[in-house]
Amino acid sequence: MKPKLVEPALPLAQIEADLDALLRDGKPIRRDFGNGNRLHMDRPLPFLCVHVGSHQDAALHAVSANASYLIAADIGLAGEVARLVARRMRDHCGAFLMLDIGELAEDRFLTEDVPFLPPFEIALACGDTAAEKEALKRFAAAASAREAKYRTPRVDELNPTTRAEARLWDDPGDAACLTVRFAPIYRAPGTNRVYPELRDLVVANMVDSALQAVSAFLKASRLEPPATHRSLGRRVYIDAVVRADRAIDEVASTFDFLLAVTPINAEPAWLEFQAGAFERVPTLLYRPLEFEVAAQKRKLYSVSLDHLEDPLLTRLLSEKRQELDLQLSMLAARETPGFAELGRALYGSVEPGLAARARAILEKAPGVAAARQEGLGADAVAAAARDMIAGYRAAYPDFDASVEIRGDLPAGLLVSRNRLLVSRDTNLPPERLTALLSHEIGVHLLTYFNGDAQGLAIFRNGLAGYEGMQEGLAVLAEYLVGGMTAARLRLIAARVVACQAMLNGATFEETFGILHRDFGLDERSAFNVVLRVYRGGGLAKDAIYLRGIVQVLDHLRHGGSLTPFWIGKISAAHFGAIQELNARGLLRAPRLEPAFLSSDAARPRLKKAMAGIDPIDMVEA
Repeated sequence: MKPKLVEPALPLAQIEADLDALLRDGKPIRRDFGNGNRLHMDRPLPFLCVHVGSHQDAALHAVSANASYLIAADIGLAGEVARLVARRMRDHCGAFLMLDIGELAEDRFLTEDVPFLPPFEIALACGDTAAEKEALKRFAAAASAREAKYRTPRVDELNPTTRAEARLWDDPGDAACLTVRFAPIYRAPGTNRVYPELRDLVVANMVDSALQAVSAFLKASRLEPPATHRSLGRRVYIDAVVRADRAIDEVASTFDFLLAVTPINAEPAWLEFQAGAFERVPTLLYRPLEFEVAAQKRKLYSVSLDHLEDPLLTRLLSEKRQELDLQLSMLAARETPGFAELGRALYGSVEPGLAARARAILEKAPGVAAARQEGLGADAVAAAARDMIAGYRAAYPDFDASVEIRGDLPAGLLVSRNRLLVSRDTNLPPERLTALLSHEIGVHLLTYFNGDAQGLAIFRNGLAGYEGMQEGLAVLAEYLVGGMTAARLRLIAARVVACQAMLNGATFEETFGILHRDFGLDERSAFNVVLRVYRGGGLAKDAIYLRGIVQVLDHLRHGGSLTPFWIGKISAAHFGAIQELNARGLLRAPRLEPAFLSSDAARPRLKKAMAGIDPIDMVEA
């Protein structure tokens, strides 16, 4: 005789206590009560997204992406819990909307003989109040207006009497309700196979449209609507997000990509190249890798991103994982022809407009005859760096940066996570000291520590593709402190020309000849540029400095603020994502802003940049 299965009792008393703690102490609710049933509320909100049933992948994702949701196995359970939440939240917020989100049984507009991709169906229904009708109207408008990559949504009225799968609430009580049903276009017809990209697009549409509907509902209820509907989104990182972020960070922390592809014998390589009359490629030596690439890739892809309940964070972490994967592939291909092609995938090619701009700079910016003079050595630069770091630490004690003098780096400075590395061969003109330290400390280290304060490691390690904007901001810092010389701008432009030549198949010595013979760089400067570009087998990274400063100047010219870029290491492509996370309250204001921004010298230059300038205009006599 089989034992009788006993359904778990409804935990209404527990949920009531949870709601008390939420309203009294602000304690988030994440109550699981068996069979996949869950109530999640990260703060008191005037809505609850509800999904009833199972095997509806996109609807489940769309509901669980919200800051306030209920997943229930049957409608009876859903009704009991939803009505309890509705009563308490309506009393607290002044109005309350339930959004019943599910999928239609079939994609009835798609048939075998259709000559083109038809629209897909979204069916809506609501109660009789004016506020509910406004919510439905806004949802319909938002869902229809969203740019469609595959199929365009068509919104119709949901008729529960003719659509058995579209069952509405039997008894929503006196709670306002909006019912949403959409066609399962993310499934291959007649199968259980899923198109992941299409599913993610549908989910994003449903989530955004639902929040817009809530905003319209609040306005129609004569309550203060949020400044942006996105502020109704999640404000708490669930444990799955934190675990995934930490696991990706563990892989990222096992290697420093730039150190791994930077030669450790730059000075001997120069002497060898010089001795060979600049006609033979010097031998370049690299640090041995301290890890197995395949093992790190296995670890990277063992990180689950399936249950993060936040499409935006899922995308950001997925993009970062892909970037780390490419970097690991490049390290495995170090000193082989495949390295440069993988680098092209990571950093992109040199677009014609950028190359033309670089050549114009090299032609217009005056070249200075090489006069090697004694400048500031490593010890003096390191001492000045420690002084600047101390100033930031006085304002923010967690600015725990260290300075190391290294003998295995080419002349110059390099930031590795929270360390500033100074080459023993550094010979820096005194007039460039403040500019270089503002570049490395005021931008790279500052955004590392500001990002570290955000709660997720991805903001200190950098969102995918962050380096271009980082270097653009760092070059802007050099300009704002009055340290942008013609020689420096020419080097930045020469890197673009060298990257383009390398990607087009030119050899080390041919690219050296282009820079030295055609554009007038002195022999040592041309070598330093070519060494950077050909390290590892050909690294296309160095075009990002000029590309980045062009992006920053364009951003300023169009009235953009620099403040969002100080919260961590982000790219221009993620500006919208940062705005959304900020609206949702998931990001903190930057703990520090660069000291150079508040200097008397920087203000007129920043004003000039905001009025609109080209990189060539940053050079001062």
